[in-house]
Amino acid sequence: MSAAVLNGNVSFWYRQTGFPERRPPLDGDLATDVCVVGGGFTGLWTAYYLKQAAPDLDITVVEREFAGFGASGRNAGWLSCKIAGSAGTYARKRGRDAVIALQREMVHTVDEVISVARTEGIEADIVKSGYLTVAHGAAQLPRLRAAYDQLRHWGGQDLEWLSAPRLAERLRLDGALAAYHNPHCARVHPAKLVRGLADAVAARGVRILESTPVTAIAPGRVSTPFGTIRAGRIVRATEGFTSGIEGERRTWLPMNSSMIVTEPLPDELWKRLGWQGQELLSDATHAYTYGQRTADGRIAIGGRGVPYKFGSRTDRAGQTSADTVRALRRILTGLFPDTAEAAVDHAWSGVLAVPRDWCASIGYDPATGVGFAGGYVGHGVAATNLAGRTLRDLLLGHSTELTALPWVGHRTRRWEPEPFRWAGVHGMYAAYRAADRSESSGRTTTSPIARLADRISGR
Repeated sequence: MSAAVLNGNVSFWYRQTGFPERRPPLDGDLATDVCVVGGGFTGLWTAYYLKQAAPDLDITVVEREFAGFGASGRNAGWLSCKIAGSAGTYARKRGRDAVIALQREMVHTVDEVISVARTEGIEADIVKSGYLTVAHGAAQLPRLRAAYDQLRHWGGQDLEWLSAPRLAERLRLDGALAAYHNPHCARVHPAKLVRGLADAVAARGVRILESTPVTAIAPGRVSTPFGTIRAGRIVRATEGFTSGIEGERRTWLPMNSSMIVTEPLPDELWKRLGWQGQELLSDATHAYTYGQRTADGRIAIGGRGVPYKFGSRTDRAGQTSADTVRALRRILTGLFPDTAEAAVDHAWSGVLAVPRDWCASIGYDPATGVGFAGGYVGHGVAATNLAGRTLRDLLLGHSTELTALPWVGHRTRRWEPEPFRWAGVHGMYAAYRAADRSESSGRTTTSPIARLADRISGR
């Protein structure tokens, strides 16, 4: 890895915007009507819609670092209609119609976020041109077709199948065999979006306390080193950092995901690559790759890297190993050989929350006044908005179409204790990477190693 590559420092997105000036921390005990723990997208959207619906409520958001420090300011910028979880798992408990309703709401949510950004004057480099999922190996092709058919089964009726020549009209990828296009996705600049949302929330009179770690949550009480916050209603919105809350170590697994971004690419290179529509990009590999063309003409691409740290530890600075940077670089040049001479400017990492069954959930107990939302398995940029509107309804005691969605009240078992948790996750991703290597060397069917990984994950 070149010494010129900036590593960590939260994310490249904040390198572009600069870090926000921190708001004051908690200074002594505080009483408030609603306390939201976590200043990422989930917490901010919840506060935004709750204050809009009930202006007289005194609402406090408490954040360990600054609003948008976690996954909300580090992600790949996919404002996507993808369901945060397994449609089949939700359907087994609630039926197909419930999953189709969730998919319909996710499609609406993409437009809702864009509408709020426009209303609040948030300039976040938003381009709604959908996403492309690509097969670039013989073994990936039937898997891609199966994914396409499954999405249509669960309500994705606007999908378009693209042969290799039709894909090349949009984007030229090395060895691409086919793709499907989903129009319900927009590219965003995540740090610009979350910073703008935090400002909009604060402008509405919501108190945002930063540099204030929360150590424990109990009915009516949020504990911090600087004082106790008393609230009749509390929302836990801590996503990948949930394991740091007392009693939540095994609730969700903090999955590490990493990204790199190139230098701005010259116009002549973009002419060869295409990608004029600026669609989001993923592929049909097992280990999962995602990317975007940035507003200033770079390619940002990501994957899992080192997926999990023993004991659910999290690296808050976003440092990324040299091996992971090299692996992402290989993925980049494998998809776009013409980028071989392009420099990588920045590498960073962050954590996302993964429940044991890989399905997000929302809950609120009126008896204790404690609610939560999260476990978005990497699809949270849009899902957090829907979760925020759903938590608004739950906290206000309203029964609505949103509170009837299948992720509300969804329960999953806790993750295994260590060392089984670490061994399982690392074994799963080692199997996925081995399967991808096998397929890249010419295998024409899905590797049995990948099926083993699916059994390990429980998906």
